[in-house]
Amino acid sequence: MWCSLARRLKLGTVSTSPVITEAVPLSLCAREPRVPADRLVAEMVPPPRFDSVRFETYVPDPNRASQAEAVRVLSGFAAGLGGAHAVGGKRRWFARKPAAPSGPRGVYLDGGYGVGKTHLLASLWHATPAEPALKAFGTFVELTNLVGALGFQETVRTLGGHRLLCIDEFELDDPGDTVLVSSLLRRLVESGVALAATSNTLPGKLGEGRFAAADFLREIQGLSAHFRPLRIDGEDYRHRGLPEAPAPFTDEQVTKAAYATAGASLDDFPALLDHLAKVHPSRYGALTDEVRAVCLTDVRPVPDQSTALRLVVLADRLYDREVPVLASGLPFDRLFSDEMLNGGYRKKYFRAISRLTALARDAKGLVGQ
Repeated sequence: MWCSLARRLKLGTVSTSPVITEAVPLSLCAREPRVPADRLVAEMVPPPRFDSVRFETYVPDPNRASQAEAVRVLSGFAAGLGGAHAVGGKRRWFARKPAAPSGPRGVYLDGGYGVGKTHLLASLWHATPAEPALKAFGTFVELTNLVGALGFQETVRTLGGHRLLCIDEFELDDPGDTVLVSSLLRRLVESGVALAATSNTLPGKLGEGRFAAADFLREIQGLSAHFRPLRIDGEDYRHRGLPEAPAPFTDEQVTKAAYATAGASLDDFPALLDHLAKVHPSRYGALTDEVRAVCLTDVRPVPDQSTALRLVVLADRLYDREVPVLASGLPFDRLFSDEMLNGGYRKKYFRAISRLTALARDAKGLVGQ
């Protein structure tokens, strides 16, 4: 009865004063974005969540001396990148090719998930004294997507005039992509580009849920001399002193909130997982363009590893863009099976749980608006 009346009100078939209309939610499943290559280049900046972060806004854990030390070292590293070797992203025709750096020209932030590595990496980008066009920031996946869109040589040309390249979440579980990006980084180092990176865990490298610095340096094949490992100890800051994640809401609550929230999307979780298989992960950011909140019904365990890895990428893009996630069904810490959480992609799944949990907290206020 209520739904029928609401539908008639929207169609204007029932006279009442005042007429209250609700926004029809968006649907991620209805979107199939196309992303031009130039947008991929233009978007290689810290994501919206990290627009305003700086070294000064990083709050070191007083019980973890490595965190304050990381701020000190990275601040000095940024200051040392003040010497320009390129103008407007292109070298002057009469400029000499810079000599290969003799000492470490890069830093590798080594630490578990949630210790603030991305905050520090973005702070380094902001602190480096160069115009934004001479600095690039992106995840490993975004970098490989750029190579796919532009081609290897064009990517070298595009990034070769940069002062700094920051790579977040260097994916070390695909040998082919690792070799590709290692070759790219070697060419960029030869051009005088400074590097900074964090990395993900290789299959079998479970340990602390991180990929050890020594293994990272070995995997990037010959570039280890250009990286200074910087260890950052600590616990996941997203849960430091915060309450437990809110319990899932009902389908009715989620649906009502979606209609009451301008710019919200509303999708059935299993249908969204199916749709993600039809959209290249490089487009997941565009998939969420202008979405103010994501509302999901019937959250249930992810059925297989391929689907799980796609969900990880979506969770990263939503977290980067600070899009709250309101859901019914199972809580997010039950998305992945025990086998997944104990396998080679363990770190990715725990990061996704951590980020989705943080976004679920952000969405709590949508209920009852």
